[in-house]
Amino acid sequence: MGVSNKNAQDNIQPKGNKKDFKKPLQVLHISKKDTQKIKNEQINSQEEIKKENISIKPQLIKDGPVKEIEDSIENTKAFDIAQQDLNRPLNFSEQNTDFQLERTVDEFDFDESAFLEALNANEPIGATGETISGKVIAIESDGLYVDIGGKAPGYMPKKECGLGIITNFKEKFSIGLEMEVLVIKEQNADGMVTVSARALILRQSWEKVSSSAKNGELINVLINGFNRGGLTCDVDGLRGFIPRSQLEDGQDYQSFVGKTLKVAFLEVNPESRKLVLSEKKASLVSKLTNLELGQLIEGEVLAVKPYGFFIDLGGASGLLHQSSLTNGSIRSLREVFREGEMIKALISEIDLEKGRIGLNTALLENSAGELIIDKQKVMQEATERALKTKALFDKKEQDK
Repeated sequence: MGVSNKNAQDNIQPKGNKKDFKKPLQVLHISKKDTQKIKNEQINSQEEIKKENISIKPQLIKDGPVKEIEDSIENTKAFDIAQQDLNRPLNFSEQNTDFQLERTVDEFDFDESAFLEALNANEPIGATGETISGKVIAIESDGLYVDIGGKAPGYMPKKECGLGIITNFKEKFSIGLEMEVLVIKEQNADGMVTVSARALILRQSWEKVSSSAKNGELINVLINGFNRGGLTCDVDGLRGFIPRSQLEDGQDYQSFVGKTLKVAFLEVNPESRKLVLSEKKASLVSKLTNLELGQLIEGEVLAVKPYGFFIDLGGASGLLHQSSLTNGSIRSLREVFREGEMIKALISEIDLEKGRIGLNTALLENSAGELIIDKQKVMQEATERALKTKALFDKKEQDK
């Protein structure tokens, strides 16, 4: 075994001259250049190989069935494109368009007026609550058929042909009879509506009594029955009721059956079919009709309320409201008038429907609060002062 010298490699001297010795850094630099060059050559070589592969790609030879399938696919694509063109809306504003629409008139064409006429012909006739004029075209044992101008006639049940019980049904109604009816049920699947003459009569009766009540009219009624609460009567086909408390003499009220009474309307309500009459109010309204706006009256103070005084006018009562008492400020109504005192006042309101009379003493004052300061003087000169205010009420009556 030889002896190893650890420093042997360090002691080795390079052969040759110093000129032949190459520095390690120069060797590394040359190696990087060469490496990059090799890489570039490899890339260029790969690209050339790809080009050659593309250029020498073998051509597939299609047999008959494959070609037929591809042709079928092409035809399908062409059909889809054509279908899209058909679905696309036409643009007639495009220039250089050779396509022109040609429209021919056929038997189904009609103008706008004909279209509206066709709509009106098929429009349902007879909404519920509508009044229609018609003509009787058929009579059955249980009702009538009335031509109302629709695609089907209107049917009127026998009980809807009039008020009460109709005994001579076929004699009262004849073919061709013209009449007004009220639609009470809209058309069914066959286009037929149900009509009623009775409902129309009742509606007209409610309209009539409502107008009479508003105007404060008085009517004469025949008493046809009674119950525990009062008397019953007939008013244009409507059932009226007179409470015992609204009779001048309600003690032996059953004795009024078969007699005629003059009454006024106390309550008229078509929705609830409530018609209440009053003999007492009729007496009051009769007295009110003899009164006029601006008239000076004298009466007794019946009651003092927080809002004013009630004055007895001889069978009727008037309200002297605190707002119409004086133009001055007052602490208490009792410092002006007391119960049982006789006073004079002007009639400022007459409401026949409610049976109400409004009174006024403020118009009798020459200055604000004069009634409080010198009530006696105002009452003594009331007749002369009332003449000065007459023009105001005449103007108010003309403005109505």
